[in-house]
Amino acid sequence: RFMLSVDVPYPSADEEMEIVRTTTIGAQPELHKILSPERIIALQDIILRVPVAPHVLSYAVRLARASRPGEPSAPQKVRDFVSWGAGPRASQYLVLGAKSRAILEGRFAASVDDVRALAPAVLCHRIVPNFRAEAEGVTTRALVDELLSRVPIES
Repeated sequence: RFMLSVDVPYPSADEEMEIVRTTTIGAQPELHKILSPERIIALQDIILRVPVAPHVLSYAVRLARASRPGEPSAPQKVRDFVSWGAGPRASQYLVLGAKSRAILEGRFAASVDDVRALAPAVLCHRIVPNFRAEAEGVTTRALVDELLSRVPIES
């Protein structure tokens, strides 16, 4: 399983022209090593050391659990439109993603806002809508938005 699912829109016409132009010729781009394997491992270790307050951890877990239709905390739309919700790996990735986002933004601790910002990329591909959702045009993004609006930040 992968951590995030990021929607990438189609390129503009000019971007597509450049893509086709540069990938249909015999030239090979010159590659430059940016990070060594050791540096990648060190950066991963830094992310693991970023602190997460208990209320942020709790929010990530409650958000993932609320995506499961059998959970008492699941919003009605989840109960109506979800066959299968996000598992524990989603909670882990919400926290790891929040830690990474905090560091990338120059902060030394993850916040609820970080969890909320990563929620669509972490949760959308982990929630399986049921037939009723598909028939009524309810998307996984709409379900994640519902979770974000219904799951309280503080418990």
